[in-house]
Amino acid sequence: MWNPDPFLSRLYDRTIGERLSRRANGAADRGNRPVQTLPEGGERLREAVIAVTGMRSELLAQERAPLEPELLERTEQGELIVEKLAYTTYAGLRVPAYALYQRDRAERLPAVLACHGHGIGHRAALGLDAAGAPAAEPGIHNRFAIELASRGLFVLVPEIIGFGDRRLQADLDADPLATSSSCLPIALQLLMCGTTLAGLRVNEASIALDYLETREEVDPRRIGAFGFSGGGLIASLTTAADARIRATVLCGYANTYKGSILDRPHCVDNYIPGILQLGEQPDILGLIAPRPLFIESGLSDTVFPIQPTREAILQLQAIYGDHGAEGLLDYDLFPGGHEISGRRSYDWMASRLWATDVSDLLPQSMSIIP
Repeated sequence: MWNPDPFLSRLYDRTIGERLSRRANGAADRGNRPVQTLPEGGERLREAVIAVTGMRSELLAQERAPLEPELLERTEQGELIVEKLAYTTYAGLRVPAYALYQRDRAERLPAVLACHGHGIGHRAALGLDAAGAPAAEPGIHNRFAIELASRGLFVLVPEIIGFGDRRLQADLDADPLATSSSCLPIALQLLMCGTTLAGLRVNEASIALDYLETREEVDPRRIGAFGFSGGGLIASLTTAADARIRATVLCGYANTYKGSILDRPHCVDNYIPGILQLGEQPDILGLIAPRPLFIESGLSDTVFPIQPTREAILQLQAIYGDHGAEGLLDYDLFPGGHEISGRRSYDWMASRLWATDVSDLLPQSMSIIP
């Protein structure tokens, strides 16, 4: 009698339910296909998403600083060169990163911005532990940065703010093994300042693209994004906002807000004020269209459950159909949990970025974060 469940359910339905109902019912000109019914036109929706995340916050804009890239270490691991490097995003924010690429190459390489998920930070993408030593097990990240680089791609793995070495000093002191994050206190201060943790992380990802464009090894026309879990949030929003990303893989993330973010506890970075007024998660992911998109999810994923993932894929198929780009959306639902599989996604990314027509996949009217 006293619980707020009915109120919250009605609130969700009033915010977005009618739109979902229209999509589910379909329309006469589509037969049984669901309808894509965005509340805004494509570009207007993109601009609205950029606004609610605070990507163009004047406060952040005033803090932008020169990249000042620095090579910290360079080693060879078999056929791969592995660099430890650093660059600046905002005043006082220095980003440690790894760059991996083939030692022997005859031309500029396609590049992938690798967005790791929650855990010890960017080292996990290479199969390292918190101290930077090889881990005994590949873990849920499955050494995906190495896998992508072994397919001839230049892979950049920046450490996302709030993880690993980029945690608050109190967290660094209390937990040197990086089993915790600083997401909550960072997010709360950003909210009080009028922006969001998601917005800051997406802006830093866009600045990582700036860095990639400075590398002589990289073909700037062929840049992709590969994001896992919380990194999927970053990869999806960065792709939606930044036209330089030509192909995207989302692992353990594509879903509906109702089926995951609002259904069970998640990191605060997923909660963006007012996002439901713009659309459900498939609407936001649909801003990637018509560029190639690959969705990978485990059938036993308990963080982003599989049934809402199936619903999201159906809605995205309709969106890609609206663009006449059905063949540019693909997915793999694999036996496993909340983890990267890579059984199809690694090769998919490599094939898309090496495709001869990749420069034709960029919508000419897309916005780019300034």
